Amino acid sequence: MSDLSAPGFPEEEVRRRARAGAAAAFPPAEEYGHVLFGAAGTDGTDGTDGSARPDALDALRIVPPLFLPQRLAKLIDLGREPDYRDVELATTIGGFASALPVYVSATGSTRAAGGDLGLALSRQAGALGIPMVIGENVVPVNGYGRLGEAADRTLLGRLRAYGEELPDGLGGVAVQQSTEDADAEVWNLVHSDPAARPLLESGRLAFELKVGQGAKPGLGGMTVLEAEAAAALGDRFGLDPLFGDGRVLRAATPGTFTAEILRQQIRLMRNNYPRVRIWVKLYPGRDVAEAARVAHEAGADAVVVDGAEGGTGWAPGVFLPHVGLPLAECLRRLAADPPPSLLVSGRIWEGARAVKSLALGARAVGLGRAALLAVAEDRESGLRRFTECLALELGLLISALGKYAPQALGREDVWSSEGF
Repeated sequence: MSDLSAPGFPEEEVRRRARAGAAAAFPPAEEYGHVLFGAAGTDGTDGTDGSARPDALDALRIVPPLFLPQRLAKLIDLGREPDYRDVELATTIGGFASALPVYVSATGSTRAAGGDLGLALSRQAGALGIPMVIGENVVPVNGYGRLGEAADRTLLGRLRAYGEELPDGLGGVAVQQSTEDADAEVWNLVHSDPAARPLLESGRLAFELKVGQGAKPGLGGMTVLEAEAAAALGDRFGLDPLFGDGRVLRAATPGTFTAEILRQQIRLMRNNYPRVRIWVKLYPGRDVAEAARVAHEAGADAVVVDGAEGGTGWAPGVFLPHVGLPLAECLRRLAADPPPSLLVSGRIWEGARAVKSLALGARAVGLGRAALLAVAEDRESGLRRFTECLALELGLLISALGKYAPQALGREDVWSSEGF
């Protein structure tokens, strides 16, 4: 290696590209399945001290008022002074009753969400009575679960694990579908499966149309596969042997949408699956407000917006810091006419970021990386303990605002020096 250097320039990244070629557009392949990727901040850059810059949502302040008419009303209702334990966190999310204004975001076929971790996540989410999304490409990659495939990696395995723990009247599963899933007729398989019947008959089954995701707007799902596994999928996915060691990039197609195509897709879903809730997941595109309006007017029960901070098991490195609108900007653009059931995700892990999102128009927030990490920490109770802490923070913050339900939050509850 030359002793040439370039202070102040991303020298090591340039050298890595010179060594690895096209493979350097992605993180090191050995990190696949072990690292959950996502943007560090609004613009993905670091401050001068090396710390990540807070994004616009983190920079907002939660601002309690001094005069608290809703607290007085609660006092009269209870006959005593209310406190944070009187905040009622139960809500409705995309047509599902939920114990918290929280759902588990889509986890698909990446190795990070597969195996026993995916099943443990499903069991814990079910026991908590919070909705869960099963992400794209599980069936095309791992199988549905009827033909002897490894149960811990299949869609049916996750569906059963969730349903076995689910309390009466709470929760629900949203099954996501991408282009490749449509080819595999995933929704038809689920809709006709006896294992899904209890969810269907109790109104706790949804189908989520995936337009895209925050970590890689405009791209489909991506994973890294060994050569043997890739050979079995070559007729269903794009394969690129760019890593040079036998492993290949497996790329799903993102699908093509116009306003009319999206509108007709939702109407077709309504017609074909009349008892199923309809969710639509949008990536943080510049026309996100228009897309959300189209989805809602066409009959979607929930519009999900994934901010650019959203995590993923695999994505091109250049996308994470540079592509897509931050969640705060998505909420700003949606402010004039937010869908009644707006669900948002993007680096949600504690109560303040969740409360700010709810105050800016969201009905509930999604846990992606946070949920997976919590379950990885404790396969039996990690997500339960994590949400216990989150619920306490939500109660404290909402009560401090003199309010007693997430739905009571509003834009007056947050402040920015930049006039957000």
